[in-house]
Amino acid sequence: MNKKLGAISTAVASSVMLAAMAFADASPTSNKWRIELSGQALTTGALVFRVTPHQGEATDIAVNIRSGRAENNVAKDVRDAFAAKLSPQRYSVEVDDGEDILVKKKEGQPDFALELVEANVQNVSIKVEGE
Repeated sequence: MNKKLGAISTAVASSVMLAAMAFADASPTSNKWRIELSGQALTTGALVFRVTPHQGEATDIAVNIRSGRAENNVAKDVRDAFAAKLSPQRYSVEVDDGEDILVKKKEGQPDFALELVEANVQNVSIKVEGE
């Protein structure tokens, strides 16, 4: 009997650990995301974002930024790249306040995760937050 309890306890503990690891890897989802940009690009480079609908396939969006671009122009570059890559039936993408980008799901679409995967443009700060 004691061996059975030990095996059951081990199985339960393993299941809890696996569930916790799976939950920890899941990116948070929201119906709307704000990308805040600040600073003038001092180097040419790229920003790479990932959009992942809840229980869907991820889409990577690469944005090429030229040196000397001001934050409002960097925001337009990001908006244009998102609009070109994401389905307009699923998402709306707009510039807000000149230097922010709003990415929103359309009605009936699943919430989604948005994350910055890579950024190698000097002097451009990027903050991504769900709203």
